Amino acid sequence: MLWSDPDNEPPEDLRDMQDMLRRLGVLMALAMVLAMIVIGVR
Repeated sequence: MLWSDPDNEPPEDLRDMQDMLRRLGVLMALAMVLAMIVIGVR
């Protein structure tokens, strides 16, 4: 690896998309847990 090589950081929009997907995954997991609780109560 040379000192002139660019950094391995992804571009800004790609990082934003990854953050959004991560938040979406957390929300989906919470929704699934909530659905399991609701189904279990009935």
